[in-house]
Order: sequence, then C-alpha cells, then structure tokens
Amino acid sequence: MTTPRANLKDDAKQPATVTGVQLMQGLGVQEARGFWADAWSQVLKQPRAVAALVWLSLIVFFAVFAPVLASGHPLIQTLKLSDGAEQTTSPLLRSLTGTDWVLIGGALLLAVLLLLPKREKGALSPGGKIGLVITTVLQGLVTVGIATIIRSMLADRDVVPWLDAWRKLPGFEFQFLAACAIPGLIFAVASPFRSLLSGLLWCGFVAFVGAAIVFLTPPRPPDNFEMYRTLETGGDARMVYTLVPFSPTQRETNLKTLPPGSDATTPLRRAEVLGEMRRLTREAMDSPAGVESINAARAAAEKAARDAKKSEGYLRRAIDTADAEARATISERVRAEHEARLIAQAEAKFPNDKERMFLVGTDKQGQDVISQMMHACRLSISIGLVSTGIAVLIGVTIGALMGYFGGWVDALLFRVVETFMAIPVLFVLIVAAGVLPRNTYVMMAIIGCVTWTGAARFTRAEFLRLRNQDFVQAAQAAGLPLRSVLFRHMLPNGVTPVLVDASFTIAAAVQIEAILSFLALGPTEQASWGRLLASSSDESGEFLWWLATIPGFAIFFTALAYNLIGESLRDAIDPKLRKARV
Repeated sequence: MTTPRANLKDDAKQPATVTGVQLMQGLGVQEARGFWADAWSQVLKQPRAVAALVWLSLIVFFAVFAPVLASGHPLIQTLKLSDGAEQTTSPLLRSLTGTDWVLIGGALLLAVLLLLPKREKGALSPGGKIGLVITTVLQGLVTVGIATIIRSMLADRDVVPWLDAWRKLPGFEFQFLAACAIPGLIFAVASPFRSLLSGLLWCGFVAFVGAAIVFLTPPRPPDNFEMYRTLETGGDARMVYTLVPFSPTQRETNLKTLPPGSDATTPLRRAEVLGEMRRLTREAMDSPAGVESINAARAAAEKAARDAKKSEGYLRRAIDTADAEARATISERVRAEHEARLIAQAEAKFPNDKERMFLVGTDKQGQDVISQMMHACRLSISIGLVSTGIAVLIGVTIGALMGYFGGWVDALLFRVVETFMAIPVLFVLIVAAGVLPRNTYVMMAIIGCVTWTGAARFTRAEFLRLRNQDFVQAAQAAGLPLRSVLFRHMLPNGVTPVLVDASFTIAAAVQIEAILSFLALGPTEQASWGRLLASSSDESGEFLWWLATIPGFAIFFTALAYNLIGESLRDAIDPKLRKARV
C-alpha cells in the first residue's frame, strides 16, 4: 500500500511514497487537522475558488477603503492666510464618518494580526484572529451607532430636558463615553480570548475608542466641491487630491455621459469657450463692419434677384439666404481668430483639470462612474452579509427547535416555514420601498426576515439526524440546559449545510439589491451598481455601453464568486468525496 508523500517540514528526507510498514514506523504520517481546516485546505486547492476569493477580497478592499481612495475632498489643503502664513488641513479625513474609521481600523487590525507570527502556545489561531476582528468591527459599529444617535439628539434644537441636564453635568464627556461603551461590552462573551477578563478589557478598550471617535470627530465639512476649485483657481490654496478625485455624489452638469478616458478639462472649458465665442460673435455682428458686411450681402442678393426679374417670394428668400451666409462667415472668422486663444486661456485658468481624468466615464448626472463603483462595493457587501446573517440566525433557531422536538412543534413551525416560502421577496421589497424609509437597514431587515427558510430546513434535517446520537443523549442525561444541548453540542455538528447554503443566499441578496436599485427603489443618495446599470440608456434612447458593461460585470462576477465558493465548500465537506480523498 502506498500513499502520497506527507507535507512535512522535513520533505527532503521523506520518500516519495511509503509502504504500510513505514507508516507503522511513523514515516510519512500526516499531522491530524480539524474538520474545517481540512475543508478549507481542499477549497484552496480549487482554482475557481481561489479566483472567487481574490475577486471578493478586491470588493472587500474597496468597500473598506473607498472613502479614502475616491473622494472630491482634498487629501491635503494648504490655505494662504492674510498674514502670509499657511494652514494645512485634510478635508478628506474630516469627511470620514465613524463607520469609515471603524472599518478601516478593523482592516488594519486584521492585517497586523495575520502578519504576527504564532510564537506562544496560548496565542490566537488564524481563525481566532479573524473572529476577533469580526467581533471588534461589530462592536465598533454598534458603539458608533449609539454614540451618533446620542450626539444627534444632543445637537437637536428641541433637546429632551433630561439630556440637556445631563449635558450640563461636570464630567459629561466621560459619562458620554461610558454610556456608549456599556452596550458594547456584551461582545466580550463572543470574543475568542480564553480569559473572560481579557475579553472584557479588549471590548472596553474598543468601546471607548469607538465612542471617542464620534465624540471628538468634528462635524463633516459641507459637500461644496466647487469651493475647493474656487480657492485653487484664485490662488488662495493648494490642493492635493487622492487617487480618484471625485466623490460619488459630486455632480457637474457639463460632464454628463463622458466616455471612459475623458478628462475634466475639455467639456468644462469648452462650455466657457463656447459662451465666449457666442459673445464675440454677437459683438462682431453688431459692430459697424459686421453690419456693413451683412447689409452689403443683402443688397447684392436683392440686386441679383431684381436683375433676374424674379418673384417677390424669391426675392425674400434670396435676402434671407444672403443674411444667413454673411452671419455664418462672420462666425467662422471669429472662431478661427479666437478659439485657440480662448481654450489656452481657459486651460491655464484651471491647470489641475487636466489631471482629473474619468477613467470609466461619467453618468447622466455628471457623476464619476469609477467612484460610484468603488463606493457601491460597501452596499453590496453589507447587504449580502448582514441580511444573510439575520436569515441564518432566524433559520438556525427555528430549524433547531423543529429538529430537536419534532412532533407537533415540528408540524406547527414547518407550516410557518411554508408560509414564508410562499412570500415573494422582490414583491415585498417593492411594496416596502413605497411605504417605508428607503435605506439600507430596512432592506437588510426585510431580506433577512424573509429568506431564512433554507437555513431552517437544513438545520431541521441535521437535528433530526443528530437528536438520537449518543453525545446528545449524554448531554441530556448530564442535565445540561436546552440552549447548551442545541447550540453548544448539536449545532456545531449540523451547521455545515447551513454555511454552504449561506454563500448562495449572499449571492441572491446581492442580486436582489441590484434589481431594486435598477428599478430606482434602492437606498436613496447611495451609490449602487444597479442604479448605474439603469442609467445605461438615457432619455433620448442612446445606449451608453460603459454604464452597462462595467456595473453588469461587477454584479455578475460577485454573484458568481459567492456561488463558486459555495460549490467548492460543498465539494470539500461532501462525505463521499472526503472518503475518496482518504
């Protein structure tokens, strides 16, 4: 009997194949790995899964860092003061919200934890590090949300009396931080630290940092992007912009439907040049020389028509034609004399516009497409993950109760499952868009509360299989509480099909969000791939290929990536395939 060579540290000393006797002697023996570690290693061996992970990693990167990579606010702004001094600020960093800071901090924390080597025995495993980052980000988002709500209530004109009295108390700042930090401490239970004290200390630190970000961050500057251009044009400031110097909500009417590769100089400055050309043309026509030329052309046409003894109608048409030709001649002469000079003056007036290039063009409202594409990554990722998390939480709970108890509990709850299976998700979302606030949170809640039936059925089937196993009966005989039997002992052994189904559910949620945005029923004033796709055909019927292909491919590849990962994970945990690999 021979087996493939084990992937050991001392590969050079291991034979290519080993016999049964050598296995008994300990040669070529592979180290034991956990179920999920083995499944993940099998997933990474499939090129399609690796390609899908690379694409999703790119989407997650843009979802986290889009506010820094694409913004119309300058990264560095150097103002010239009246006394000759200079003041350097960063409007881009001031424009970041608490959510942006939490996501960026979580991404940097994950990078640092994964790069740190595992030196001691009690250190966190790679899975524990990822779990730490997830709980940290969730806690940060909850803390920032609570702090933002309290801060907005305090800034309201009609502030609640008890809040106003609280604000006037001594030490209000520390009390504010503590009030925002306390709800986040519940995440200490879910932290991957072995010690509860370590989890409490870490969650307390994260809670205070999240609350301090909201409390200490100054109000966002207004989205007056023209102000930066005015300051720069007048020589009152120097601006340094980020990689993509456009925000997703930055609109300029002169930049509508520009193809990929266009820059901001030509259309904006052309508008000024055309306006100046019209003025110069009117002045040229109203000048004595222009009036004399037009009158001479009219007189020549009238004399020629009368010499030919034509009708009165022919005479009027000849005079009108001569007048139009004379005006066109004057216009062409003025254009030839002044167009090059005017364009050079306009480009010298706005030198930085040559650097503002629209790599993927603009839409019908003059908004940069690549900036919207990058900011829309956050909407797609958050819709998919949060709504699927809600669906898995509801589905696993109801499925566990059905599978564990069976009987009339199973029959009753399965009727509930069948009822929700009959609800058309898209129709419910369309109706909700008309009667409820059209924001991301409403969409997440509706999708999650309607699409949990798949997770419930998978969990039910697994719990029906597991409830008579020896370890379940042993847990019951030991007197463990129901929640411990269900979620501590049975769920880890039956959650595998649910996780596989979750990847397909995320892909479906991304598609649902794109459909709603395509129908103009998605979150308002928020960049979306579906909204870009809907603007690919304007009012005149003109097809704008860059607004159809680029968002369309993004939606297609994102949904495909989730499906490929789900299929690869399903193949990795299939018992028959696992037995064949052994």
